[in-house]
Amino acid sequence: MATQELTPANFEENTDRDGITVVDFWASWCGPCKQFAPVFERVSEKNPDILFGKVDTQTHPDLAATFNVSAIPTLLVIRDRVVLYAQAGALPEPAFEDLIQQARDLDMDQVKREAGIAD
Repeated sequence: MATQELTPANFEENTDRDGITVVDFWASWCGPCKQFAPVFERVSEKNPDILFGKVDTQTHPDLAATFNVSAIPTLLVIRDRVVLYAQAGALPEPAFEDLIQQARDLDMDQVKREAGIAD
């Protein structure tokens, strides 16, 4: 699945769903964002079952504020409507792939029980 641009108009429909969504909060003036962009694209191509989206924080600061993004790039990993990871910093490709595998391997029923989230 190709990387999608996420905006206030389509953010909820792309994240309020079953499955994994990975969001990259970035800006065109950000050097680390530019360095991380090819890694994000390569990993997205290796994982066609995952929705990969990008939020331009310059254009959509409201979305960044919703998730308390104060530094970029910031990655957000959501699975089955639960935010599993939200952290600033560009990951090396092996670490990014490992993060995705960890999200895949989680027992989401257990995660939701522990968090007190009802289905």
